[in-house]
Amino acid sequence: MKSQTEDESNRRPSEGHHMYDAIVIGAGPAGLQAALTLGRMHRSTLLLDSGEYRNGTVLHMHNVVANDGTPPAKFRATARTQLAEYADVEIRDVGAQSVSGAEGAFSVMLADGVSAEAKSVILATGVADDLPSVPGLQELWGVKAFSCPFCDGHEHAGRSIAILGPAPRAEHLIGLLGRIAGDITVFPVDQAFSAEDVQTLEGLGARVSVDLVTAVAPDGDDVRVTTDSGDRTVAGVFVASGSLRHRAPFADQLGLHMLPSGSIEIDDFGRTSLAGVFAAGDLAHRASLPGPMASVLLAAAAGQLAAVGVIQSLMAP
Repeated sequence: MKSQTEDESNRRPSEGHHMYDAIVIGAGPAGLQAALTLGRMHRSTLLLDSGEYRNGTVLHMHNVVANDGTPPAKFRATARTQLAEYADVEIRDVGAQSVSGAEGAFSVMLADGVSAEAKSVILATGVADDLPSVPGLQELWGVKAFSCPFCDGHEHAGRSIAILGPAPRAEHLIGLLGRIAGDITVFPVDQAFSAEDVQTLEGLGARVSVDLVTAVAPDGDDVRVTTDSGDRTVAGVFVASGSLRHRAPFADQLGLHMLPSGSIEIDDFGRTSLAGVFAAGDLAHRASLPGPMASVLLAAAAGQLAAVGVIQSLMAP
């Protein structure tokens, strides 16, 4: 990817300097829905698709009404096919590199060196998961290793699962998965559990490993979890540690107000602290919520609300 400070001579000129009503950065559920809503209201829209998605490794998405079990790639492809019916929506398969400007006149520098201008911007680039440093975990992510019981718990009904991570978050996951899984074994990742932690987790009905997990790997249709004292085979792994990070630097570039969760603060219509900039999806939430609510449906709903917010701002005198 080119640097924001790269010599201007290496950049192609903007294509006609067309001023869009909105540029939507990111083509996951939030961005796709935002573009659809804007297109239906005949607002000129540029949707930028970098090809990077949080659920890019996921085989099937769940807890999405009318799309339960649908591959995310099929979901995105269907959305793009439908968006092609709207003359006011343009889609480019390129990521954004930087965003600058103020309400009514934003400039987005694309990764291919072209710039695009718009009266408003919707940030929908999402987040990426930084997983704990367990060998083999990244390769299983979205296939046999998960974070969300609402999305992937049911598929493990009556089966053995492992939870990797610290006790407080493991307790929460046990509370959600305990009535679904057949049995649960909790493995510490960075440091061993205290005696009090072990007592609490076992009191919730889980087995507890005294040894740190050293690796995970496919084992047929199952997962082999390895510690210094041996292996355990489970149907799937749920991760109780790790962190989220923004996929793009735009919040910092624009000086947007952030919440303690690390997310962009928005109001009910996706407005950020900078007029003309809206945000939707896993990278933003209202201050009344403790953190982003990772869900395809909620991301799409946030995208729709942000699009409505854009339309309201464009109608303002």
